[in-house]
Amino acid sequence: MTEMTETNEVHGTELTDVPRRWDIPADAFLQSVFEAPECSPWLRKTLSGPISWQVRNEATVRRALTSHRTALPWVAALLALGATVTLEGVEMPAPLADLIQRSVTGRIVTLHVPTAGVRYGAAQVGRTPADDPIVAAYAGVTLNDKPPKTVQSARVALIGVWPRPVGLAQAATKLIGRPLDEECIQTVAQAVAQEVTPVGDFRGSEAYRREMAAVLTRRALEQCLYQE
Repeated sequence: MTEMTETNEVHGTELTDVPRRWDIPADAFLQSVFEAPECSPWLRKTLSGPISWQVRNEATVRRALTSHRTALPWVAALLALGATVTLEGVEMPAPLADLIQRSVTGRIVTLHVPTAGVRYGAAQVGRTPADDPIVAAYAGVTLNDKPPKTVQSARVALIGVWPRPVGLAQAATKLIGRPLDEECIQTVAQAVAQEVTPVGDFRGSEAYRREMAAVLTRRALEQCLYQE
């Protein structure tokens, strides 16, 4: 069972709408997430492909977030969206990225997924569409509401280019405060190529994975650029 919530915060004398949030119990099975009306088509796509319905029916949200490899593209997409988690005994939600990087620890109670206000893009390479990606990039960007529309937040989660299964590229922060345009996107893509630390294997060399990280970052961010 899932629940949609909407909250508001007051900053000074101005009421600011916070994007709606989808709250998912950690004990929920991935199949229920997959079937939920709140699950957007692009997020649902990350739970298909190499992830079978058997896996979705057996794996919980908690397992997917802690084992990483159970539904790695989904976890990467959540990182790009800026998802947070509530941990047992802790009142304030923590960024999912902190849990993945193990800077915070604890038993996950609820996953919180932003459902509005984020532009999203994804790109990947693999042997076939049904295979796990060799390298993949998932981008999430929010823009300021008032002109000039500059980037308020930006995240790029990458698979296949770190010693760990998935991680966020610090290079994405170069977009903050700047317009989302081709020049800025290219700057970030080049910075990603310098930042990643891939380990080559039979599916792709270190050089190949590094090059793909830049190419796929650019493609994912370009998808964000052309969304309205």
